[in-house]
Amino acid sequence: MVVAVSCPSDKLQLYLSHRAALVDYSAPIVGCRAQAEDVVQEAWLRFCGQADAGAQLGNPVGYLYRIVRNLSFDLLRRTTLENRQPDGGERLDELPSSAPSPEHQALHRDQLRVLQDALALLPERARQAFHMHRLQHMTFQEIAARLNISTSLAHQLVRDALTHCAEHLADD
Repeated sequence: MVVAVSCPSDKLQLYLSHRAALVDYSAPIVGCRAQAEDVVQEAWLRFCGQADAGAQLGNPVGYLYRIVRNLSFDLLRRTTLENRQPDGGERLDELPSSAPSPEHQALHRDQLRVLQDALALLPERARQAFHMHRLQHMTFQEIAARLNISTSLAHQLVRDALTHCAEHLADD
């Protein structure tokens, strides 16, 4: 049966006369009558807003059913993909936190205090060389220039400071 549809009121009449059948057609695909209603409504919007509104459709009912079928399968695929990991939120809750535990925080705080105490015991020049190298990421050449010492002495000061700090951490 070929039905010519040329004006918006003809499209609306065609849609309204087939609406219940379209919902019945979509419901088994999407698995829910309420979702089938949404699919048919979306199909109407697409059918009504087709690119060339004045075009004559050779089989508008078939075209409407094709829109409903495609939208139904799109919804089914999207729902299947979303439900692939239904307990995904719960599984995320089971993952360990990247934040340190209170015990680790206390341990790190204690280690930091020990390092501060160890650095306070160093001579000023060794403390400065250590600070420039480890915290400011300066090279031994830059440290030597800044402190007006040789590069080898800058290296030795940093090495001695590291050894001093490691010994204090080991003793604690």
